[in-house]
Amino acid sequence: MDGLTIKRNELTAEQFITLWESVWGVGPSIEQTALAMKHSIFRVSVWDNERIVGMARMIGDMGLCYYIKDVIVIPEYQAQGIGKMMINELLKFVNDNGISGTDIFVELCAMPDKIGFYEKFGFTSNEGQRLRIMLRVE
Repeated sequence: MDGLTIKRNELTAEQFITLWESVWGVGPSIEQTALAMKHSIFRVSVWDNERIVGMARMIGDMGLCYYIKDVIVIPEYQAQGIGKMMINELLKFVNDNGISGTDIFVELCAMPDKIGFYEKFGFTSNEGQRLRIMLRVE
């Protein structure tokens, strides 16, 4: 991929919101996002020269469980291998930071149309259901 660069742990809150809004609509607040960037254990972004075109991040406990969040590639750059590059970076991070000889849960939530993409990396679904609550902070 000519001109594409991977950056590690440089993704800013502003860049995150820009990418979020390019795919999912109105993004979270800058304050929330800055806090999330600070506490993510690993962030990866992909750049086409000076333009950010993809991001993904990892949250977790660095021991038993890692969770892949916010995998986004802007629409005009999708289906060009950028998502694969980012997932490989995240999995490499787990391998490089995990305890040798142990098994580690790496989890994510995927929309139905993206499941096939993740299955190519070995992800499988189970009978568990994703539960969530959007808690309004007062």
